[in-house]
Amino acid sequence: MRTPLKALLGLVAGATLALAPQAAAQPAPGQSAPDRPAPVTTSVTAPPRAAADPAYKILVFSKTAGFRHSSIDDGLAALRDLGTAHNFTVDATEDAGAFTSGNLGQYRAVVFLSTTGDVLDGTQQTAFEQYIQGGGGYVGIHAAADTEYDWPFYDGLAGALFHSHPAVQSATVRVEDRAHDATAHLGRTWQRTDEWYNYRTNPRTTAHVLASLDESSYSGGNMAGDHPISWCKDYRGGRAFYTGGGHTDESFADPAFNRHLLGGIRWAAGLTDADCRPETGYTPLFDGSSTTGWRQAGPGGFTLADSTLTSEGGMGMLWYSAQEFTGDYSLKLDWRAAGDDNSGVFLGFPASDDPWTAVNNGYEIQIDATDSPDRTTGSVYGFRSADIAARDAALNPPGEWNTYELRVTGERLEIFLNGRKINDFTNTDPARSLRQGHIGLQNHGAGDEVSFRNIRIKRDGGQQPGPRTGEVKGVGGKCLDVDNSMTADGTKIQLWTCNGTAAQRWTRADDGTLTALGKCLDVSGGGTADGTKIQLWTCNGSGAQKWAPQSDGTVRNPQSGKCLDASGGTWNDGTPVHLWTCHTGANQKWVLP
Repeated sequence: MRTPLKALLGLVAGATLALAPQAAAQPAPGQSAPDRPAPVTTSVTAPPRAAADPAYKILVFSKTAGFRHSSIDDGLAALRDLGTAHNFTVDATEDAGAFTSGNLGQYRAVVFLSTTGDVLDGTQQTAFEQYIQGGGGYVGIHAAADTEYDWPFYDGLAGALFHSHPAVQSATVRVEDRAHDATAHLGRTWQRTDEWYNYRTNPRTTAHVLASLDESSYSGGNMAGDHPISWCKDYRGGRAFYTGGGHTDESFADPAFNRHLLGGIRWAAGLTDADCRPETGYTPLFDGSSTTGWRQAGPGGFTLADSTLTSEGGMGMLWYSAQEFTGDYSLKLDWRAAGDDNSGVFLGFPASDDPWTAVNNGYEIQIDATDSPDRTTGSVYGFRSADIAARDAALNPPGEWNTYELRVTGERLEIFLNGRKINDFTNTDPARSLRQGHIGLQNHGAGDEVSFRNIRIKRDGGQQPGPRTGEVKGVGGKCLDVDNSMTADGTKIQLWTCNGTAAQRWTRADDGTLTALGKCLDVSGGGTADGTKIQLWTCNGSGAQKWAPQSDGTVRNPQSGKCLDASGGTWNDGTPVHLWTCHTGANQKWVLP
């Protein structure tokens, strides 16, 4: 099992705005909130410095069985230079014999650098599938999409395969996600020259699109105006990043493109996290161009530069006064702390220019690296701590961007950090309501510098389409775990202390399946008797592999009518799970992604 290297990264303070000293209002005990109005201003903020990465290795594979790109040599040289500058070692090969389980296990990511055609035989494909299922990373560059057309696993991994291309020309790239490490350094648009692929399918429904092409800015695009060109996805226990750039030799002399590659490699290697779930249907509340609809309450404010809001002074709050949100919704926003800084997101408060109204009638989802558990990042401030282990596994350090999803369903609030669920809270206070009220961002005080980008909302349930990936947590806070990360049919499923490995990373699909390491959670033999073994098995679409979460917290297998159950009366590492008559006891309660 791989331990995420990101967990080894230290905290570093970034550059902060030079602010005149301001007296901060003192919060009431147990409260953190703003006080009086101040305007949004415009200024330039120095980007925080990121921590150095621990050493790791990647394999760059550039075998071609079709067209060979002259840029491969330049790409390899650029990747070696990135490795020297950023503490990773590049092993390069065109020998498919490198694809064995023993050899691949030493690499955090495998880069397919403009490979073409059928480059791996069946045994090598199996080894690579096992590598991905064990938590490995994939980076595809340009013609990696022109590879292995008859291998369904690779089609899913790459996200989309090559269809055609026009002549090399300049085009406008729309940067859709400025929080992912591969695109956070870019502006909202990116003008560059390359050979722009058209793809056989649109990956937007199965991958998270980082950047797309403006088809009106060049000739030859054939994807009906929705033309993804770079994306990321969690796939079968591993991570996959793809960029369509890199045809030209000159691409690899472009610092912005090389930083794009570095970010994709770092994410695929597990050194940084991001929300790479598919995302559709969101409406911007702040897209970077204007703060229309927002009002400041309390002292201090937010600067606006580079499509980014950055807090200064306070305590205050910038709140969205243009609309009160009622019913179910999903709020997403990207945020970055410069160092050990303090901010938060308020939900469910009535309209008021007195920020204490939000404190007394709403809930704050905290951003703070070092406070007590119920007042640190991911907590519902003063009410419920985040799952600290899950939070730490998902959290990027100061200086790097993070993404919150705050999903309100009735009076239930689920908090996702970089795509991983870290908190689940239900409001029972009649003086407050999560499903009716306004949204606000806190500017905590002088010296607290937290930035926000891309604030967007999805109404009416807000649940993401497509698969959701994360831990399945049960009794005692332990995780549903595949024994020893094995992938053989029949492998035991058990409880184990949560550790962030691929053996505990489950994907919950809309068809009711739960998958880990590329296989399905399965009722042995499709049985119905109490005590029937729950196991890992090749996905086959049968009723033995369907699971339905219930409102009481249980997870039912509809075919048998019985529940997923942690066996026995005490639950330690290694406790097996089995099928049992539903009784809603603690050992049948599960929190799913």
